[in-house]
Amino acid sequence: MTATTHPEPVVELTGVTKEYPGGVTALRGVDLSIGGGELLAIVGPSGSGKSTLLHIVGTLDRPTAGCVRIAGHDIAALSDRSLSALRSRHVGFVFQSFHLVPGISARANVAEGLLYSGLSRAERGRRAAHALERVGLGDRMDHRPHELSGGQKQRVAIARAVAGAPDLLLADEPTGALDTASGESVMELLHELNRDGATIAVITHDNEIAASLPRQVRIRDGQVVADIRAGRAAPAGADAGAAR
Repeated sequence: MTATTHPEPVVELTGVTKEYPGGVTALRGVDLSIGGGELLAIVGPSGSGKSTLLHIVGTLDRPTAGCVRIAGHDIAALSDRSLSALRSRHVGFVFQSFHLVPGISARANVAEGLLYSGLSRAERGRRAAHALERVGLGDRMDHRPHELSGGQKQRVAIARAVAGAPDLLLADEPTGALDTASGESVMELLHELNRDGATIAVITHDNEIAASLPRQVRIRDGQVVADIRAGRAAPAGADAGAAR
């Protein structure tokens, strides 16, 4: 199936600023829109603000100023409890270090991600099995993390993230802890999930990974300095070094 674009953006940031105590400004007036069915990289060096942007887009943190809408919801209008509910329904996370629970099976790890979904235990298990089949681990469902390779662990983490069919998948340096071959396999999986309709943002400092995706949003000093789609750049105050 080819990814489709929904009329309303999954993510819409307008004038987003994030300041921390001590006068540190991590984001400076960021405007960003991510449409349904997109596959993009948010790329920048360490200290550029991309991790802060991940936290804002993932509703793990609130901005100091500006508007953030996720799946049509204005997060400023939500209580912390409502925000947690929105996050569990609409956003899936994949992290560099996998965050799997040791001592339990791959299926149980994926099912745990659905714990607050309101689904029955049996339905959580069924969806976990389906998600593992989807990422090519149908024959590893009963394996525990220590019995899996790094690439397989990341596939379990991706299965956990997509099991609840979130509107947005945020992958934070998803290949950072993997060897080259495993990393390439994980990126191929993300492309496949995107072709099936998933909206995926990959947060990375790796220019090679970023260049392999249809869109690159480049961050530097807390600002979007370039937005490159299908080989065409849409500068946002970019200079000659922005594509570094």
